Amino acid sequence: MPIYEYVCSSCNCRFELRRPFSEATEATSCPKCHAPARKLFSSFAAFSKGDSGGFTSLGSDACSTCSAMSCDSCRIAS
Repeated sequence: MPIYEYVCSSCNCRFELRRPFSEATEATSCPKCHAPARKLFSSFAAFSKGDSGGFTSLGSDACSTCSAMSCDSCRIAS
């Protein structure tokens, strides 16, 4: 079962939910304040072992702080 990431529209709480694919688009609420939450775009880190034995990031455009494709996700100024 996949894990989906959400952020609360009221208190900015970030949380994860494990849900079946059939419930992926259903609305959810914040576990702290019960306000509506929106689903975040999730990304993951992937690395490849190079010929020299070192590792190379396959997602070099990702934010170095939170691995998101946009720093708007973690609200850190670039």
